[in-house]
Amino acid sequence: MSDTTQVGGMHAVKALLKANAADTKSLLIQKGRRDTRMRALVSLAQKAGIPVRELSRLELDALAGEIEHQGVLAEVVGQPIGNEKALFECVSDKAKPLLLLVLDGLQDPHNLGACIRSADAAGVDAVVIPMDNSVGITPVVRKVASGGVETVAIFQVTNLQRTLKKLKADGIWVYGAAGEASESLYDIDFKGHTALVMGSEGGGLRRLTREACDGLFNIPMHGSVGSLNVSVAAGISLFEVCRQRR
Repeated sequence: MSDTTQVGGMHAVKALLKANAADTKSLLIQKGRRDTRMRALVSLAQKAGIPVRELSRLELDALAGEIEHQGVLAEVVGQPIGNEKALFECVSDKAKPLLLLVLDGLQDPHNLGACIRSADAAGVDAVVIPMDNSVGITPVVRKVASGGVETVAIFQVTNLQRTLKKLKADGIWVYGAAGEASESLYDIDFKGHTALVMGSEGGGLRRLTREACDGLFNIPMHGSVGSLNVSVAAGISLFEVCRQRR
């Protein structure tokens, strides 16, 4: 069974209660707070049979740690993170063109959370992250993802390069984002099964990851800024795929 963790923040908890109430064990709210948004969360929890407890602000702060809880925490059994075997079981059904987001060693939980949130919005079939040299699914990731961790299939793999090669052998085209690439994002046909690979903050794609890709693409830049935040680049890239497939 997965460990219990906390999800904090009004928007993230609301998304959790709507998407995954079954695994939500309790709702913890700040004592004496009864504004409209809080009443709505309590109503959602009560309808789902989730116990609601009131705690002082100090008690919530102690439980939340680094989470900006905004007066509300949900205790939830986290969605199990799949492994490489589970990933290939997930992508074996090819009734429609698949879209995967592969994140090569992100270190900032805010970036990972934002990428997962964009993946949910774009209808991504799976998010793939390496087991090592990458931030895991922390409470901060859950909060920034605003419910995306509960709705997107996430897989941690021990060897990212081997996984990419197996995806390619399974008929999925693998494209990596690289600022120095000669081909534009907008010139690639993404209508088939596609995995987009985004590199880490600052370092970009690792050499072996680059070599495992079918091709590299850049996002055309028109201003003085030389690069985009990885979560912004991921969102732009994912929705270009969506645009082509609409």
